[in-house]
Amino acid sequence: MKITLKDGSVKEYANAMTVMDIARDISEGLARVAVAGELDGETVDLRTVVEKDACLHILTAKDEKGLAVLRHTASHVMAQALKRLYPGCKLAIGPSIADGFYYDVEFVSPLTSDDFEKIEAEMKKIIKEDLEIIRFTLPREEAIAYMKGRNEPYKVELIEDLPEDAQISFYSQGEFVDLCAGPHLSGTGNVGKAFKIMSLAGAYWRGDEHNKMLTRLYATAFVKKEELDAYITMMEEAKKRDHRKLGRELGLFMMHEAGPGFPFFLPKGMTLKNTLLDYWRAIHKRAGYVEISTPIILNRSLWETSGHWDHYKNNMYTTIIDEQDYAVKPMNCPGGVLVYAAEPRSYRDLPMRVGELGLVHRHEKSGQLHGLMRVRCFTQDDAHIFMTPEQIKDEIKGVVALIDEVYALFGFEYHVELSTRPEDSMGSDEDWEMATDALRSALDELQLPYVVNEGDGAFYGPKIDFHLVDCIGRTWQCGTIQLDFQLPQRFELEYIGADGEKHRPIMIHRVVFGSIERFIGILIEHFAGAFPTWLAPVQARVLPISDKYMDYANHVKERLESAGIRAEVDTRSEKIGYKIREAQTSKIPYMLVVGQKEEEEKTVAVRSRRAGDEGARSLEDFVEAVCEEIRTKGIAKK
Repeated sequence: MKITLKDGSVKEYANAMTVMDIARDISEGLARVAVAGELDGETVDLRTVVEKDACLHILTAKDEKGLAVLRHTASHVMAQALKRLYPGCKLAIGPSIADGFYYDVEFVSPLTSDDFEKIEAEMKKIIKEDLEIIRFTLPREEAIAYMKGRNEPYKVELIEDLPEDAQISFYSQGEFVDLCAGPHLSGTGNVGKAFKIMSLAGAYWRGDEHNKMLTRLYATAFVKKEELDAYITMMEEAKKRDHRKLGRELGLFMMHEAGPGFPFFLPKGMTLKNTLLDYWRAIHKRAGYVEISTPIILNRSLWETSGHWDHYKNNMYTTIIDEQDYAVKPMNCPGGVLVYAAEPRSYRDLPMRVGELGLVHRHEKSGQLHGLMRVRCFTQDDAHIFMTPEQIKDEIKGVVALIDEVYALFGFEYHVELSTRPEDSMGSDEDWEMATDALRSALDELQLPYVVNEGDGAFYGPKIDFHLVDCIGRTWQCGTIQLDFQLPQRFELEYIGADGEKHRPIMIHRVVFGSIERFIGILIEHFAGAFPTWLAPVQARVLPISDKYMDYANHVKERLESAGIRAEVDTRSEKIGYKIREAQTSKIPYMLVVGQKEEEEKTVAVRSRRAGDEGARSLEDFVEAVCEEIRTKGIAKK
């Protein structure tokens, strides 16, 4: 039996061996830290027997997949603790997730955060008991009877969804048994001590609002306490930066029960949004895009032609007009297609780059709404590029350059994923292969590192996704480039080639910000509300020492505004120290203190968010310096 290892080396074994046996053969040190194996791409238990030639990676908790195994095992430990402490509770699902794990549970009495310490203490006992974790299987009908006997209706429902001939996998540890495909660690003692319950929330069973609301208990686990401490520190910082909290405190946006998931932008938030949109328009004009606007509601036949009616209907808002079905647009692309088709096109017109700041609506479940990050109504900075096959690579490179420029301006690093054909897709294998190869080739020529995300493409084509990293290490998927052979075919788009014949254009869907609302939420948290001067809703606040200097304060404000600087005057009859603290809390880039001396000398006493007290400057010098900072979009230090 030949086993190909992670480093590419090949080892030969005479007989079937477990993954742990092979790890031990490689080195005792590796065996001590091994948590699972990856066998021909599938994550498996260490006790899995390898019986044929295979590729095998020994996973430790330093590997993403290995850490997921540790966390999944920790979720079972938490579930066992819950069953011990609250015997009447019923378990639903408990997967590992990006930052930890959770378990959905039905409790007889409500659980609160005051219960966390007690649950963690019981988890520590279970870990100290070092219970062996054993996998076993049952035929489907026996599995159903087994879970009914344990009074676990959610597990029964999950099993009933499986094929009749399925062998159902379970894992036991002491008195606790859970329905689970695995893999898991070999014993509860291997989970270690670096875990913590973080929060709880409500979650509908199977994400369906018509089902019972369960309690979702979020937790996390790491190998070392130092890693857990660093994560907790990051989460505490994230709470301080929560865009919902800062959005309210800084007067940027609000939510209202009259429209859950539909954000209201307040005056300062609207200034922020418009500043972003002005920037978007400027860089797209420079890059050769034209801007359009398409209707928010279009009839059903259009959405059927585009494929959205079949693939996206459940997320669309619909209505009836003149006895015909209409839908509020969830995406802008069909409108852009109609603009292209409005008149004959020649190869000389291509590439045709068409941008739209389009308002779209998507039905998101209420439990998934989250401030500006997950809404039902948002502005998408769509653009659609219509081109010849020969232009694909250059256009993709141009979009990548544009996205890189924008993210660099805000100080974002990013990584790239190539997402391939999903199960729910349309089009031929040949078109998908050609489109995927074109994206892959462009990335390779750009020497841009990427990972392949199998099956996560759009239903009409593969895509390149840009995952940006904010200042506390969280990642957000914003920019995307999607190559589409399908919509040009479905809408029968054409151009006249150099040969005088009709040809089918190829289409790129792309966004830079993505959802403008979501991007604003990301920026609020990235900068902790302390926006760079060019982006700040209020760039300078004038602080008169007393009411006697209000006339000069207003004069300063008028001069600033005449130069294009967004300014306001603090008109309250408060002491100057209080006004300064208020301006700092409001995260204003510049505070200009004015009194008798400043009025006589036509100066301002400058305090900046970045450097504190900067001393007196002439009003004209200050205006010139800030105008230059705004023009160059210099990002102030946070």
